[in-house]
Amino acid sequence: MKNTIAVLVRVMEQAVRDGLIKVNPARVSGWQRQYQQVEDELNDPRALALPNWETLQDLAKALVARSYGQYQGWGDVVTFAASTAARIGEVSGVRVKDIDTDNWIWTVRRQTTPAQGGLVDKATKGKRARKVPLIEEVRPMVAQRLLAVGSDPDARIFFGPRGGRISTAVLRDATHWDDVVAELGFEHLRRHDLRHTGLTWFADAGVPLHVLRKIAGHGSLTTTQRYLHPDAGQITAAGAALSAHLMVLRAPRSLPLTAMTAV
Repeated sequence: MKNTIAVLVRVMEQAVRDGLIKVNPARVSGWQRQYQQVEDELNDPRALALPNWETLQDLAKALVARSYGQYQGWGDVVTFAASTAARIGEVSGVRVKDIDTDNWIWTVRRQTTPAQGGLVDKATKGKRARKVPLIEEVRPMVAQRLLAVGSDPDARIFFGPRGGRISTAVLRDATHWDDVVAELGFEHLRRHDLRHTGLTWFADAGVPLHVLRKIAGHGSLTTTQRYLHPDAGQITAAGAALSAHLMVLRAPRSLPLTAMTAV
Protein backbone atom coordinates (compact mmCIF):
# COMPACT_ATOMS: atom_id res chain seq x y z
CA MET A 1 0.00 0.00 0.00
CA LYS A 2 2.80 2.40 0.91
CA ASN A 3 4.62 1.78 -2.38
CA THR A 4 1.43 2.24 -4.39
CA ILE A 5 0.71 5.60 -2.79
CA ALA A 6 4.32 6.69 -3.29
CA VAL A 7 4.06 6.11 -7.04
CA LEU A 8 0.81 8.06 -7.21
CA VAL A 9 2.37 10.96 -5.29
CA ARG A 10 5.28 11.07 -7.77
CA VAL A 11 2.93 11.12 -10.78
CA MET A 12 0.81 13.90 -9.28
CA GLU A 13 3.93 15.93 -8.41
CA GLN A 14 4.98 15.80 -12.04
CA ALA A 15 1.51 16.96 -13.06
CA VAL A 16 1.89 19.96 -10.73
CA ARG A 17 5.27 20.83 -12.25
CA ASP A 18 3.79 20.53 -15.76
CA GLY A 19 1.04 22.98 -14.80
CA LEU A 20 -1.76 20.46 -15.34
CA ILE A 21 -3.00 20.76 -11.76
CA LYS A 22 -2.31 23.23 -8.97
CA VAL A 23 -2.35 20.92 -5.95
CA ASN A 24 -1.20 17.34 -5.57
CA PRO A 25 -4.36 15.49 -4.36
CA ALA A 26 -2.35 12.36 -3.50
CA ARG A 27 -0.16 14.09 -0.96
CA VAL A 28 -2.12 13.43 2.20
CA SER A 29 -0.47 14.83 5.29
CA GLY A 30 0.14 12.27 7.99
CA TRP A 31 -0.55 9.08 6.04
CA GLN A 32 2.95 7.77 6.78
CA ARG A 33 2.23 8.01 10.49
CA GLN A 34 -1.12 6.24 10.05
CA TYR A 35 0.56 3.49 8.08
CA GLN A 36 3.20 3.06 10.77
CA GLN A 37 0.49 2.88 13.42
CA VAL A 38 -1.21 0.02 11.60
CA GLU A 39 2.11 -1.79 11.34
CA ASP A 40 2.72 -1.29 15.07
CA GLU A 41 -0.65 -2.78 15.94
CA LEU A 42 -0.04 -5.82 13.73
CA ASN A 43 3.55 -6.43 14.81
CA ASP A 44 4.00 -4.76 18.18
CA PRO A 45 0.77 -3.71 19.93
CA ARG A 46 2.86 -2.92 23.02
CA ALA A 47 4.04 0.21 21.22
CA LEU A 48 0.49 1.58 21.43
CA ALA A 49 0.08 1.08 25.19
CA LEU A 50 0.17 3.76 27.88
CA PRO A 51 3.29 3.49 30.07
CA ASN A 52 1.75 3.35 33.56
CA TRP A 53 -1.28 3.82 35.80
CA GLU A 54 -0.53 7.48 36.54
CA THR A 55 -0.60 8.31 32.84
CA LEU A 56 -3.97 6.58 32.50
CA GLN A 57 -5.35 8.65 35.37
CA ASP A 58 -4.04 11.86 33.79
CA LEU A 59 -5.76 10.91 30.54
CA ALA A 60 -9.06 10.14 32.28
CA LYS A 61 -9.02 13.44 34.18
CA ALA A 62 -8.15 15.44 31.07
CA LEU A 63 -11.00 13.84 29.09
CA VAL A 64 -13.47 14.63 31.86
CA ALA A 65 -12.24 18.22 32.04
CA ARG A 66 -12.77 18.73 28.30
CA SER A 67 -16.25 17.17 28.22
CA TYR A 68 -19.50 19.12 28.43
CA GLY A 69 -20.51 19.40 32.06
CA GLN A 70 -17.32 17.54 33.03
CA TYR A 71 -19.13 14.20 33.13
CA GLN A 72 -17.12 11.79 35.30
CA GLY A 73 -18.47 8.78 33.42
CA TRP A 74 -16.08 9.35 30.53
CA GLY A 75 -13.09 8.95 32.82
CA ASP A 76 -14.60 5.87 34.45
CA VAL A 77 -15.14 4.19 31.08
CA VAL A 78 -11.56 4.86 30.00
CA THR A 79 -10.12 3.63 33.31
CA PHE A 80 -12.26 0.49 33.31
CA ALA A 81 -11.44 -0.34 29.70
CA ALA A 82 -7.68 -0.04 30.18
CA SER A 83 -7.58 -1.91 33.49
CA THR A 84 -9.59 -4.84 32.09
CA ALA A 85 -8.11 -4.89 28.57
CA ALA A 86 -11.63 -4.47 27.19
CA ARG A 87 -13.18 -2.76 24.21
CA ILE A 88 -15.30 0.34 24.71
CA GLY A 89 -18.34 -1.51 23.38
CA GLU A 90 -17.86 -4.24 25.96
CA VAL A 91 -17.59 -1.71 28.78
CA SER A 92 -20.77 0.02 27.63
CA GLY A 93 -22.58 -3.31 27.71
CA VAL A 94 -21.56 -4.48 31.19
CA ARG A 95 -24.53 -5.12 33.49
CA VAL A 96 -24.99 -5.57 37.21
CA LYS A 97 -25.27 -9.35 36.85
CA ASP A 98 -21.92 -9.48 35.06
CA ILE A 99 -19.97 -8.31 38.14
CA ASP A 100 -19.04 -10.83 40.83
CA THR A 101 -18.21 -8.61 43.80
CA ASP A 102 -17.26 -11.59 45.97
CA ASN A 103 -14.29 -12.45 43.76
CA TRP A 104 -14.18 -9.17 41.80
CA ILE A 105 -14.47 -10.82 38.42
CA TRP A 106 -16.26 -9.40 35.39
CA THR A 107 -17.89 -11.88 33.02
CA VAL A 108 -17.77 -10.37 29.53
CA ARG A 109 -20.89 -11.87 27.98
CA ARG A 110 -21.95 -12.16 24.39
CA GLN A 111 -24.86 -9.78 23.87
CA THR A 112 -28.13 -11.17 22.55
CA THR A 113 -30.04 -10.06 19.46
CA PRO A 114 -33.27 -8.01 19.48
CA ALA A 115 -35.21 -11.19 18.66
CA GLN A 116 -33.91 -12.65 21.92
CA GLY A 117 -34.95 -9.58 23.85
CA GLY A 118 -31.49 -8.04 24.06
CA LEU A 119 -29.19 -5.70 22.19
CA VAL A 120 -26.87 -6.34 19.31
CA ASP A 121 -23.26 -5.89 20.39
CA LYS A 122 -20.41 -7.02 18.17
CA ALA A 123 -17.79 -6.19 20.79
CA THR A 124 -17.19 -9.86 21.65
CA LYS A 125 -17.24 -10.78 17.94
CA GLY A 126 -19.53 -13.71 18.60
CA LYS A 127 -17.13 -15.44 20.97
CA ARG A 128 -18.21 -17.09 24.16
CA ALA A 129 -18.06 -15.27 27.48
CA ARG A 130 -14.72 -14.70 29.14
CA LYS A 131 -13.79 -13.69 32.67
CA VAL A 132 -11.64 -10.66 33.53
CA PRO A 133 -10.29 -9.74 36.98
CA LEU A 134 -11.07 -6.32 38.45
CA ILE A 135 -7.98 -4.87 40.08
CA GLU A 136 -8.12 -3.09 43.43
CA GLU A 137 -7.70 0.33 41.83
CA VAL A 138 -11.08 0.14 40.03
CA ARG A 139 -13.11 -1.74 42.65
CA PRO A 140 -14.29 1.37 44.57
CA MET A 141 -15.47 2.98 41.33
CA VAL A 142 -17.32 -0.17 40.27
CA ALA A 143 -18.89 -0.58 43.72
CA GLN A 144 -20.09 3.03 43.64
CA ARG A 145 -21.67 2.57 40.22
CA LEU A 146 -23.36 -0.66 41.27
CA LEU A 147 -24.85 1.12 44.25
CA ALA A 148 -26.07 3.98 42.06
CA VAL A 149 -27.92 1.83 39.51
CA GLY A 150 -29.70 -0.35 42.06
CA SER A 151 -30.37 -4.07 42.22
CA ASP A 152 -31.76 -4.61 38.73
CA PRO A 153 -29.49 -7.38 37.32
CA ASP A 154 -29.92 -6.11 33.74
CA ALA A 155 -29.09 -2.49 34.56
CA ARG A 156 -26.02 -1.17 32.75
CA ILE A 157 -23.44 0.45 35.00
CA PHE A 158 -21.60 2.49 32.34
CA PHE A 159 -23.55 4.92 30.17
CA GLY A 160 -23.38 8.40 28.73
CA PRO A 161 -24.61 11.57 30.47
CA ARG A 162 -28.05 11.06 28.90
CA GLY A 163 -28.19 7.37 29.74
CA GLY A 164 -27.28 6.14 26.25
CA ARG A 165 -24.79 3.50 25.18
CA ILE A 166 -21.18 4.59 24.69
CA SER A 167 -19.37 3.89 21.45
CA THR A 168 -15.84 4.86 20.45
CA ALA A 169 -17.24 7.65 18.27
CA VAL A 170 -19.38 9.02 21.11
CA LEU A 171 -16.41 8.97 23.49
CA ARG A 172 -14.20 10.70 20.93
CA ASP A 173 -16.61 13.51 20.18
CA ALA A 174 -17.83 14.09 23.74
CA THR A 175 -14.34 14.36 25.25
CA HIS A 176 -12.45 15.97 22.34
CA TRP A 177 -10.28 12.85 22.41
CA ASP A 178 -7.96 13.78 19.53
CA ASP A 179 -7.08 17.15 21.03
CA VAL A 180 -6.58 15.77 24.55
CA VAL A 181 -4.27 12.90 23.59
CA ALA A 182 -2.24 15.25 21.38
CA GLU A 183 -1.80 17.68 24.26
CA LEU A 184 -0.63 14.82 26.50
CA GLY A 185 1.90 13.68 23.92
CA PHE A 186 0.02 10.54 22.82
CA GLU A 187 -1.37 11.74 19.49
CA HIS A 188 -1.23 8.16 18.20
CA LEU A 189 -3.59 6.87 20.92
CA ARG A 190 -7.00 5.59 19.86
CA ARG A 191 -9.82 4.29 22.00
CA HIS A 192 -9.02 0.68 21.06
CA ASP A 193 -5.45 1.18 22.30
CA LEU A 194 -6.81 1.10 25.85
CA ARG A 195 -7.22 -2.64 25.28
CA HIS A 196 -3.59 -2.87 24.14
CA THR A 197 -2.62 -1.04 27.32
CA GLY A 198 -4.40 -3.51 29.59
CA LEU A 199 -3.02 -6.59 27.86
CA THR A 200 0.50 -5.14 27.94
CA TRP A 201 0.22 -4.48 31.68
CA PHE A 202 -1.12 -7.98 32.33
CA ALA A 203 1.79 -9.46 30.37
CA ASP A 204 4.36 -7.34 32.23
CA ALA A 205 2.82 -8.41 35.54
CA GLY A 206 3.79 -11.99 34.74
CA VAL A 207 0.35 -13.39 33.93
CA PRO A 208 0.89 -16.81 32.28
CA LEU A 209 0.35 -16.87 28.55
CA HIS A 210 -2.56 -19.31 28.62
CA VAL A 211 -4.34 -17.21 31.26
CA LEU A 212 -3.69 -13.98 29.35
CA ARG A 213 -5.20 -15.58 26.27
CA LYS A 214 -8.42 -16.33 28.15
CA ILE A 215 -8.59 -12.81 29.57
CA ALA A 216 -8.11 -11.33 26.11
CA GLY A 217 -10.47 -13.74 24.38
CA HIS A 218 -7.96 -14.39 21.60
CA GLY A 219 -8.63 -17.28 19.27
CA SER A 220 -4.96 -17.76 18.47
CA LEU A 221 -2.11 -18.08 20.95
CA THR A 222 0.13 -16.25 18.47
CA THR A 223 -1.99 -13.13 18.89
CA THR A 224 -1.48 -13.17 22.65
CA GLN A 225 2.26 -13.74 22.31
CA ARG A 226 2.66 -10.30 20.73
CA TYR A 227 2.17 -8.75 24.17
CA LEU A 228 5.08 -10.63 25.73
CA HIS A 229 8.33 -8.73 26.06
CA PRO A 230 10.80 -10.62 28.26
CA ASP A 231 13.72 -8.46 29.33
CA ALA A 232 17.24 -9.61 30.14
CA GLY A 233 16.39 -10.09 33.81
CA GLN A 234 13.52 -12.42 33.03
CA ILE A 235 15.67 -14.44 30.64
CA THR A 236 18.41 -14.76 33.27
CA ALA A 237 15.85 -15.81 35.87
CA ALA A 238 14.52 -18.45 33.48
CA GLY A 239 18.02 -19.89 33.12
CA ALA A 240 18.52 -19.93 36.89
CA ALA A 241 15.20 -21.70 37.35
CA LEU A 242 16.17 -24.39 34.86
CA SER A 243 19.57 -24.87 36.53
CA ALA A 244 17.90 -25.28 39.93
CA HIS A 245 15.51 -27.83 38.46
CA LEU A 246 18.33 -29.84 36.93
CA MET A 247 20.30 -29.75 40.19
CA VAL A 248 17.36 -31.33 41.98
CA LEU A 249 17.25 -34.10 39.41
CA ARG A 250 20.99 -34.75 39.74
CA ALA A 251 21.00 -34.73 43.55
CA PRO A 252 21.62 -38.20 45.12
CA ARG A 253 18.46 -39.77 46.40
CA SER A 254 18.23 -41.37 49.84
CA LEU A 255 18.24 -45.13 50.08
CA PRO A 256 14.89 -46.89 50.30
CA LEU A 257 13.69 -47.62 53.81
CA THR A 258 13.87 -51.42 53.25
CA ALA A 259 17.55 -51.23 52.32
CA MET A 260 18.37 -49.21 55.43
CA THR A 261 16.53 -51.74 57.60
CA ALA A 262 18.46 -54.64 56.11
CA VAL A 263 21.78 -53.02 56.97
